[in-house]
Amino acid sequence: MTKAIPIRRIFDDDRVFIDMPDSPDNPCTNCGACCAYYRVSFYCGELTGGSGGIVPAELTSPVTPFIACMKGTETGHGRCIALIGELGQPGIHCRIYANRPTPCREFANWQEDGSPNPECQKLRQRIGLPPLEPMHEG
Repeated sequence: MTKAIPIRRIFDDDRVFIDMPDSPDNPCTNCGACCAYYRVSFYCGELTGGSGGIVPAELTSPVTPFIACMKGTETGHGRCIALIGELGQPGIHCRIYANRPTPCREFANWQEDGSPNPECQKLRQRIGLPPLEPMHEG
């Protein structure tokens, strides 16, 4: 089992937002697969520029008049413009982590019961990383 790392789960409007530390124990800091696979689409209200949003508008592309996505992810299976570093290597990170959009905040590598997220497992395998083990307390 993997040693538990501090994962903050923030509950808002029946959604769960995930916040993890920037440390070597965080498996995201040597992966990045989810940031290079999904189209990251979200409501335009999250964009900077007048409505109180925090996602830098210059890093996004319009999808519809109401939906934007992170540049690089427009077609899915593309690398997000905010991802810095090499997939599967230590130090990979999001340059806008504190201002990332909702889909990024909602994607967790472990589920609430400590079992690995199956989608995360598939993506890790795709880039040649070992699967995550279940998390345990302590």
